[in-house]
Amino acid sequence: MHHQWLLLAACFWVIFMFMVASKFITLTFKDPEAYSARQELLFLTAVPDAGKLPGEKHFPEELKPTGAMLPDSQLAQPLVYLERLELIRNVCRDEALRNLSHTAVSKFVLDRIFVCDKHKILFCQTPKVGNTQWKKVLIVLNGAFPSIEEIPENVVHDHEKNGLPRLSSFSEAEIQKRLKTYFKFFIVRDPFERLISAFKDKFVHNPRFEPWYRHEIAPGIIRKYRRNRTETRGIQFEDFVRYLGDPNHRWLDLQFGDHIIHWVTYVELCAPCEIKYSVIGHHETLEDDAPYILKEAGIDHLVSYPTIPPGITMYNKTKVQHYFLGISKRDIRRLYARFEGDFKLFGYQKPDFLLN
Repeated sequence: MHHQWLLLAACFWVIFMFMVASKFITLTFKDPEAYSARQELLFLTAVPDAGKLPGEKHFPEELKPTGAMLPDSQLAQPLVYLERLELIRNVCRDEALRNLSHTAVSKFVLDRIFVCDKHKILFCQTPKVGNTQWKKVLIVLNGAFPSIEEIPENVVHDHEKNGLPRLSSFSEAEIQKRLKTYFKFFIVRDPFERLISAFKDKFVHNPRFEPWYRHEIAPGIIRKYRRNRTETRGIQFEDFVRYLGDPNHRWLDLQFGDHIIHWVTYVELCAPCEIKYSVIGHHETLEDDAPYILKEAGIDHLVSYPTIPPGITMYNKTKVQHYFLGISKRDIRRLYARFEGDFKLFGYQKPDFLLN
């Protein structure tokens, strides 16, 4: 009888412990929001590894899950750069845009890509998007000058003196190795605003005194595209737009040579569908993008991007409207048709205020 009571007591004890354990398990998983947040953090930090491009860096340290929720601003910032790369991948897969988004990785493209072997960085030059400053950063990293402030302006674009090798100068095997393993980036801005900048810089102000733009290229454009033959003024933006929007522009491009880099598409310059870039920066958000690029490239402790004057990188719709004022809708639509790939690849809004 005594043994039966002991057996019964033991059964009650087992049942009691099982109930306590069940309650504990229920409490542990009862907060779905906390669990969901933890899963979201784990997902965010795992994405770069899952689809990580060769040579890319991990998310910044502060985004790794710590068990505590991070501020929305910290979570959102790296997602911007991932979304830009995802947009490029999606547009590149769109067969309807294939002719506007794809190009061969030719010598023309390889000539645009500057190499920093010491820090395993490739930078694709997109003129009229603040590239001079990025060249200065790479010149310092390559050891040609000790600081950005000490680089003479006439050296930055002199490729015999600035110590910046082009990717085209390497063998095919060395090119492929760098494309697969180096950190790769370039900067974009609104395509039409970039064309305005190119026109002003090369045909109006010409601050670096490059007379061939006014004396050789401008007359060639005027001869073919000016409608009013009695007009004697120098090249106008309207002439420039007609040239760029002409589906048969390439025969003039061949005459102009590499000078066309200031106004051809980002696709033609950097082949974003063929080369898997690590980061795409935007001129309009350069104050955030420049430090992020330096950090992702692992060089933020070695060099800083030069100070950006307030407001200088903001998109100026009024300026765009002013330059396109008086240009026919037909000519603007033809121009957009050529640059549509750039607008869509990099998330720039279609300029309906000019087209309709």
